[in-house]
Amino acid sequence: MSEVRIAAESRTEFGKGAAKRARRAGRVPAVLYGHGTDPRHITLNSHELMLALKTPNVLLRVDGLKGTDNLCLPKAVQRDPIKGFLEHVDLLVVKKGEKVNVEIPVTLTGEIESGGVLNQELTQLEVEAEATHIPEGVEYDIEGLEVGAQVTAADLKLPAGTALVSAPETLVLTISAERTEAEVEAETTEPGAEGEGAGESGGAAATETAEAAGSNE
Repeated sequence: MSEVRIAAESRTEFGKGAAKRARRAGRVPAVLYGHGTDPRHITLNSHELMLALKTPNVLLRVDGLKGTDNLCLPKAVQRDPIKGFLEHVDLLVVKKGEKVNVEIPVTLTGEIESGGVLNQELTQLEVEAEATHIPEGVEYDIEGLEVGAQVTAADLKLPAGTALVSAPETLVLTISAERTEAEVEAETTEPGAEGEGAGESGGAAATETAEAAGSNE
């Protein structure tokens, strides 16, 4: 797993106003923590960080700070919910040889048997791996799977040196039968059709009752 070097600057101003000023200057507020050290508040170049985060579980080498414990993993990334720009990131200090828990993507390859519908229930798998050898993901070949098939986390073949953290029985995918035309039509039938008919019937019954009452008078 390659490292991405990124320059950091110490941050001495805090609060929403300071964070906005940093972002306007093309910087992202961040905090570096771990291994019993005091949290270090820094800013990173927003463009460089955005590019680095395109790689899942990217290993960052933060330059420009005192000390040697500047190898880290992004653990919490906050983005603007509308515009998507980076607002803040938490960086966990790691050491070579250290085990960490991370989530890696699950990728499916191949084609299932005709007549089936693939339902991927799990797209991220939690594993334990060496901090500097985190796998980019895990693949599972679905070629030839038939209706009724189920795959759990325990069925995935993890890379060497990686251990499963997610519950082994967690469903990764299922193969269900394609819906028939009748089932599709039944779902698209407008709800309340029967209720409308019942209303008309009820209205006729009420009219008959009223007429009967009038004749009795």
